Amino acid sequence: MRLRNIFLVLLAMAAFLLAGCGTQAGTRADDGGFRIVTSFYPMYIDAINITRGVDGVTVTNMTKPQTGCLHDYQLTTEDMKTLEKADAFIVNGAGMESFLDKVIKAQKGLVVIDASRGIPLIEEKGEKNPHVWLSISKDIEQVKNIAAQLKEADPEHADAYEANAAAYIEKLTALKQEMHASLDGVPHKEIVTFHEAFPYFAEEFGLHIIGVIEREPGSEPTPEELETTIDQVNQLPVKVLFTEPQYSPNAAETIARETGAKIYELDPVVTGEATPNAMDAYLDAMRKNMEVLKQALQ
Repeated sequence: MRLRNIFLVLLAMAAFLLAGCGTQAGTRADDGGFRIVTSFYPMYIDAINITRGVDGVTVTNMTKPQTGCLHDYQLTTEDMKTLEKADAFIVNGAGMESFLDKVIKAQKGLVVIDASRGIPLIEEKGEKNPHVWLSISKDIEQVKNIAAQLKEADPEHADAYEANAAAYIEKLTALKQEMHASLDGVPHKEIVTFHEAFPYFAEEFGLHIIGVIEREPGSEPTPEELETTIDQVNQLPVKVLFTEPQYSPNAAETIARETGAKIYELDPVVTGEATPNAMDAYLDAMRKNMEVLKQALQ
């Protein structure tokens, strides 16, 4: 009898300790909430629009506001702790999150939502370009993908996700029409961009990227690469270069000095404060890009 009592006490202690370890990924929090983590800023913007006003659903962006594209991003201990508390992890996919296998291995119960699932990708030299969201048409597809997969992961709020996604898609569709009306008629279509973030954008609006300043963002081009870009710029009827606010413009300034090109800035919408006020951040940044291009390509 005494042994049985000891066993029951040990069993109760084990249950208490397990309860104190917190909830596992992919399960409901004690309050019944549903916790979403996004990999970086574009996914956060989509997620907060799709989950707007849904009770008990929280969205946290994993990476810091200044992170930018996740090229060669290394997961931190803080990132892993954030993901441990998540029910769903929304990623861009298409190879952007090179660390994804590590996350899946460590968080076996985590629902991973791939925003680029089924979207045709641009490939160059056998490498897929992951900057899908910079095509408004494809960003609309990403919103549909996220909403559909969230409905499966959290069926309790399926109707709200669907309604919110439809409302945001309506805004994106209006933006797409506005930008086409503004950019389809620009007299010059050839551009030199900072890095390979804009092929989907160019495809959407009939632009031709004839060169990039930095193949690997954040790394200075070689003298040979600089010379090649200078030659490409010199062939343009309107000499313009496009930098990005996330990276140093030093290389672009060197090319501009050699060619007389004018420098403009295009934003790939990858940095910003992850707050509820960011709901229109994508719309605002793309409209600014539209105005920049309209001015530069006259």
